[in-house]
Amino acid sequence: MENHHNEYRGHVVVLPYPSQGHINPLLQFAKRLASKGVKATLATTSYTVNSICVPNVGIEPISDGFDQAGFAQATDEDTFLQSFKTNGSRTLSQVLDKYQNSDFPVNCVVYDSFLPWALDVAKKRRIYGASFFTNSATVCSIFCRIHHGLLSLPCRLEDMPLSVPGLPPLNFPDLPTFLKKPDSYPAYLKMKLNQFPDLDRADWVFVNTFEALEGQAANGLSKLFSGKLVGPMVPSAYLDGQITGDRGYGASLWKPLGEECTKWLEAKPPKSVVYVSFGSMVSLTEKQMEELAMGLKESGVHFLWVVRESERSKLPKEISDSAKEKGLFVTWCNQLEALAHEAIGCFVTHCGWNSILEGLSLGVPMVAVPQWADQLTNAKFVEEIWEVGVRAKEDEQGVVRKEEFVGCLKKVMEGERSQEIRKNSSKWRELAKKEFSEEGSSDKNITGFVEHLRLANKKGEAKQFLNATD
Repeated sequence: MENHHNEYRGHVVVLPYPSQGHINPLLQFAKRLASKGVKATLATTSYTVNSICVPNVGIEPISDGFDQAGFAQATDEDTFLQSFKTNGSRTLSQVLDKYQNSDFPVNCVVYDSFLPWALDVAKKRRIYGASFFTNSATVCSIFCRIHHGLLSLPCRLEDMPLSVPGLPPLNFPDLPTFLKKPDSYPAYLKMKLNQFPDLDRADWVFVNTFEALEGQAANGLSKLFSGKLVGPMVPSAYLDGQITGDRGYGASLWKPLGEECTKWLEAKPPKSVVYVSFGSMVSLTEKQMEELAMGLKESGVHFLWVVRESERSKLPKEISDSAKEKGLFVTWCNQLEALAHEAIGCFVTHCGWNSILEGLSLGVPMVAVPQWADQLTNAKFVEEIWEVGVRAKEDEQGVVRKEEFVGCLKKVMEGERSQEIRKNSSKWRELAKKEFSEEGSSDKNITGFVEHLRLANKKGEAKQFLNATD
């Protein structure tokens, strides 16, 4: 059951970067705060605001300067980020001003680590500012060390394996794309590194991971900054069940096709279906789509494949038609509900961090098919460290061939190795659930944050907001 508190415990404005993979965990964090008696408000861009509807969390629009279509309106990443900084700072300030003379003055801004300018807005008003990292502690550790000059780019094959305190040795295929080819995505690398310069001014740093999963990585990182582990930020129904009715994030930038998925899954035997999804951003090549489709057909397994509308044309019609005997292609479905369904036996994933946490929290074995960035590092942990799946290996042309893919599916779905993977997946599921039990470290860290806000509010520190000047 949820905790209901009569005492006012503070008001936190939560600010995500406006993409699905960032909105979801920050919105979930807002729900956790609200369940502990804090007034929580999500400040999100005008373009995304109508896609969000959550009980007990307020929603306020702010501007990134591209109110009609968001990032798609901008010419490039740099233009978007600069516009968001300028317009976001102004409109976030307006949101804080709105509550200035109310019964609920804001006393903390929790901001996505991709948006460090929000800390300046908070500090100008003499209220708390907390950074929230939506990626793993492992990835935080790597990029923080680059920022501090402890790792230099590009990383070279002859210098492998890469040794980082708290992490296992990382080989060349395990490294985020930016480390190997820093010039290939300069705007994204800049955004990654801009997360760290002002962290020492933040009052808290939260990371969407948990102690059992990445405690060693967090310890290795602690010499650079002290992060509070508060994950996994997955809806409560799949973990502790303490937030009533919390079965989804409450934000979708696409219309889900849940009913079609559910009906199809109901007709399949337990653990017989392979769920395939590459997230909301990844775009596969036509060749890669073809190889995966042929692999699914050849393997003979039932499969549910989420293929975004913009990607459908990459699937050869004759392959998708012939594969329909065993599979269902949909443009979107509720991933959490799909993974939680007893018919699902395997998750083919691009290894985005949210997908990894969902797979772990729901105990679903994985086939890792990472494409770029942090996904490559996450895939190493799936196969070698947590041992909850296998990583599909690319050939010299960067394509996972159907033979490789079929072999991976068989390892996860059949035989001795699959039993070990299932056992490990179940273990991690229980450990994830434990994080939000009474003794769970993530729950304790969130409760400690809420208690600090409550005491500060009681002492009147929050009222400093009323006397602050721009």
